[in-house]
Amino acid sequence: MPPGDVTRPTSDRAREGLFSSLQSLGDVDGARVLDLYAGSGALGLEALSRGAASATFVEDDPLALNAIRDNVAKVDLPGAHVVPMKVEVFLAAEPEPRYDVAFLDPPYDVDVAGVLVVLLPWLAENAVVAVERSTRGPELTWPDGLREERSRRYGEATLWYATRC
Repeated sequence: MPPGDVTRPTSDRAREGLFSSLQSLGDVDGARVLDLYAGSGALGLEALSRGAASATFVEDDPLALNAIRDNVAKVDLPGAHVVPMKVEVFLAAEPEPRYDVAFLDPPYDVDVAGVLVVLLPWLAENAVVAVERSTRGPELTWPDGLREERSRRYGEATLWYATRC
């Protein structure tokens, strides 16, 4: 994990809950995974270890990028793609390919409403989106095109889930 306060790693308990929920909403086995605001890359790497076909890590912080690259090298799983750019710039490009699973774990002060709207064209039909937000923050509002499935609280973090409809 990079030093400082750039990343806020998802707790082990929350990560286990996340992948348990994904099993019931849509399997990660063979999935194309998009890990936005990737931090250390733990979520995308976990997906690869559980059989995802690929994971694209989008991050712009240099320390976090170094951590992702180190972690990708350590686990040596095929299908990892590191994209060193701001999430908003990445999502402004032509969506290719479409992703089956998307993780968003932005800093809590980032308003994800606009990000979720521009994410929609990147998602395959029935794709699952998981967003981590502060438990103390406002309830997440999903844009048209994403159907809320559930939310789960893990201490200071709440994971919100939706599917592409």
